[in-house]
Amino acid sequence: MDKSLLSPQSGYIRYVDLKQLLSLASSYHVKVQVVRRVGQFVPAGTPLLMVNKADRLSSKAITAFCAAFDSGPTRTLQQDVEFGILQIVDIALKAISPAVNDPTTAIGCVDQLTRILIRFASRDMPEPRLYDLRGVARVSIQWIDFEHLLDSAFEQIRMYSESDVAVSLRLLRALGDIAITTDDMDLRKTLFKRGCQVVEGCSERIGAEELKSLVVRLTALQRLSAD
Repeated sequence: MDKSLLSPQSGYIRYVDLKQLLSLASSYHVKVQVVRRVGQFVPAGTPLLMVNKADRLSSKAITAFCAAFDSGPTRTLQQDVEFGILQIVDIALKAISPAVNDPTTAIGCVDQLTRILIRFASRDMPEPRLYDLRGVARVSIQWIDFEHLLDSAFEQIRMYSESDVAVSLRLLRALGDIAITTDDMDLRKTLFKRGCQVVEGCSERIGAEELKSLVVRLTALQRLSAD
């Protein structure tokens, strides 16, 4: 029988003790699925975990499972890479705003986001399943993937910089830099699609001469995705 274990408090999931979850699931011979990923908000009384064969769990065991989660009123950087990215994006959006009009700061933010994304794309993704010593999958957990992180990093900046050639050019360079550092052709194609969105958005806001420089960088990105 599957059962939801409800969050005892409202807050953002800041840390999940995976070793503790696996140990508990193995000890009680149950399988658990983490309902929301690190960084997401969970209101009190809503599902935190789904447990298979939950009738095996005492109230003390349920408390122990919930204690494997650290939740709080704000997000943290410990396991939540997206939170750091969103902080940089906030700075970039303020810089792009007409009230501030500081494209240099926005470009610097894009550069730092590029560095983070390159590093993220080069590492192995965390395992979505954890196994006990007998090879039984006991814990399932979702992690943010590259495409979602790419959207978090660049999508709002792209939309707010459609009339800013300098920032849009740097976005296209960023996509190209990320593409160069990976051999994953699917990822390169994803980056090219994002580049097309940059140029399409700018095409209605800037002149033909300014658009040419964007097209040059998009063409270079297209070559990388076609190799």
